[in-house]
Amino acid sequence: MSVRQLKHWMVAAVVAVFASGASADPSFWKHEWPETDFSKHSVKNWVEILSGGPPKDGIPAISDPQFIRVGDESRIGDREPVVTVEIAGELPRAYPIRYLTWHEIVNDTVGTTPIAVTFCPLCNSAITFDRFVDGQVLSFGVSGKLRNSDMVMYDRETQSWWQQAIGTGIVGEMTGVKLKALPTWMESWGQFKTRHPNGLVMAEPSFNRDYGRNPYVGYDSSARPFLYSGENPPHGVPPLVRVVRVGERAWPLTRLAEEGVVSEEGVTISWQEGQASALDGANIGKSKDVGTIRVKDAGGKDVPHDVMFAFAFHAFWPQGEWMLGQ
Repeated sequence: MSVRQLKHWMVAAVVAVFASGASADPSFWKHEWPETDFSKHSVKNWVEILSGGPPKDGIPAISDPQFIRVGDESRIGDREPVVTVEIAGELPRAYPIRYLTWHEIVNDTVGTTPIAVTFCPLCNSAITFDRFVDGQVLSFGVSGKLRNSDMVMYDRETQSWWQQAIGTGIVGEMTGVKLKALPTWMESWGQFKTRHPNGLVMAEPSFNRDYGRNPYVGYDSSARPFLYSGENPPHGVPPLVRVVRVGERAWPLTRLAEEGVVSEEGVTISWQEGQASALDGANIGKSKDVGTIRVKDAGGKDVPHDVMFAFAFHAFWPQGEWMLGQ
């Protein structure tokens, strides 16, 4: 997908919204999703769900990722972000954002644990889920739909729709089912390979994509998110400021970068420089530094969390607690 194609899709998405009268009736999608049970849903207002531009699977999820040893990888810049997955008894794995930007979901199995590594560029949300749900292993794809500018995923087994930011089924058979988030995090490639010189890194997929380039140039400096009509965050927090979400609490990255380490509400959150933004310059590896976050509990164990934009936290947790400090 080229930048020109992306811009075309964005324009097409806006046109589609108006042409469909905001598609406030799910019958608009039934021809595309004949196996989805639209009678089951938690969506209060269908107008919240919009086409992001690409059709179903127009952004192709990866379901057969290949891996190479850390020492054999030479294309990824040290400052480029990766999603780190560490599962006991298995070699640590790095999933580069340079690939997830273009694919958004990687279905993988680490040892005996089936996982979905997800990244929504429009929300900067990177969450890894356990794919074993209600006695079966699900395989996730990209629906092409957005809700509050966040990716709506779907599973191929039941054709249900899932909200990526909250890991919950919102349409279809799996409505109300929660995915288990795993304690993974984003860090720089340099940080990962220093800690895990014998680890694994996802190999470049065999798609014609300009990996390493950011198709959303300047997005995290924008005044307004793409296809978002909700409220701005409270307390004067800019909508595209990153926050660290743990449960229903959010810590602004600006505060964490200033203080370095914050221990509150049973968790310790640390910030370390060295990770480039995936949503700043055209070249991800040369983009501005946003730093790496680690979240641990009182026992020193990693805690599931997300580093997302403030608008997305407010949209999905409108009653959430803002940890602004003094």
